[in-house]
Amino acid sequence: MSDEEKLIAAARQAREHAHAPFSEFRVGAAVRTKSGRTFGGCNVENASYGLTICAERVAIFKAISEGESEFDAIAVVADTDELTPPCGACRQIIWEFCGDVPVILANLKGKIERERSSKLLPRPFDSSNL
Repeated sequence: MSDEEKLIAAARQAREHAHAPFSEFRVGAAVRTKSGRTFGGCNVENASYGLTICAERVAIFKAISEGESEFDAIAVVADTDELTPPCGACRQIIWEFCGDVPVILANLKGKIERERSSKLLPRPFDSSNL
């Protein structure tokens, strides 16, 4: 199994733990660190939709909470025909914490696309703007 396939598999597995009782839109993500570790995350909804957190942010924040700070790829998996890209908030977090990494989008039917985070968030705001 390739590194990309392993990352997608980790995102698929994380998706199984999604807490999406309102939207029923279950998303999984997995981020790979430069040290070779993989951290999965799932979306977690609550009744106050604004406090819901996306799978991508959960995966990145889990890695950071475990002392990792350098990343080389992230995968996002949802059960959709059209692949689901990260939302705007997640694109910002991916850029700030991961930099210009490959963002691998996949669905449960085996469809896969790859984009660099710089293409998903052109002209990003980051610490260089402060």
